[in-house]
Amino acid sequence: MAEPIQGAQVIRRVGRVLRVVSEHAPRGVSTTEVAQQTGLTRPTTHRLLTSLAAEGFLDLDNSHGRWFLGPELYLMGALAAERHNISDFAQSSVELLARETGESAFLSARQGYETICLLREEGSFPVRSFVLHEGVRFPLGVASAGLAILSFLSPAEAEAYLARDLLEAEWGASHAIPVLRQRIVETRQHGYAVNPGLIVEGSWGMGAAVFDEYCRPGWALSLTGIESRFSTSRRPELGRLLLEQAHVITKKLKNRSTVGRR
Repeated sequence: MAEPIQGAQVIRRVGRVLRVVSEHAPRGVSTTEVAQQTGLTRPTTHRLLTSLAAEGFLDLDNSHGRWFLGPELYLMGALAAERHNISDFAQSSVELLARETGESAFLSARQGYETICLLREEGSFPVRSFVLHEGVRFPLGVASAGLAILSFLSPAEAEAYLARDLLEAEWGASHAIPVLRQRIVETRQHGYAVNPGLIVEGSWGMGAAVFDEYCRPGWALSLTGIESRFSTSRRPELGRLLLEQAHVITKKLKNRSTVGRR
């Protein structure tokens, strides 16, 4: 028997379903895959998918049995992009970071207690890390972008997130609260975050937060590559470049806000 879905519970489940479908764009995802990745029963998953499709939020390719994001989400996304998508402001900075460092460069946005990658630019160095790509999500404090954002949240907001204590169970002892607190202190001291191969062994990352007009960290620039490219002697230079470009984007956003209020 399919479990009942009521009230706020359905909102949470719809959100989980939509996120799973978005993470599998553009190849689509089957009902079974959505059920497995959301932890919902297949009947419940199918009911949610078909209801979302009826409202235009999802599309179903009947010939292959795969679900895709629908036109209503595109229209909503286009309207939300003006506030949340800063790709136009960040594209040149992401390209500069990739060109100057040779590493893969990224822009990620904060979405609640997660980050989602919006932009990727490949550097010239032939060996790359493939931890990040457009659309991938990580909890705050896991990837370098999320650590940079978490480190510069208000103390109350950061503590509320840490109090949930959800990272260690999935990401291991390197994400236990005491360890994470120490990395937050180090990030605040340096201004940029370092991920020393904590997601994939040998794949390092560094990130710097980008702030909105209210000085809240809403995005982050980051670099990823193999461990040998993030040596102790090189990290300060990579950090300097990240901070410089994060400041460039932050300044553009503040200027946009000032113009918009005139």
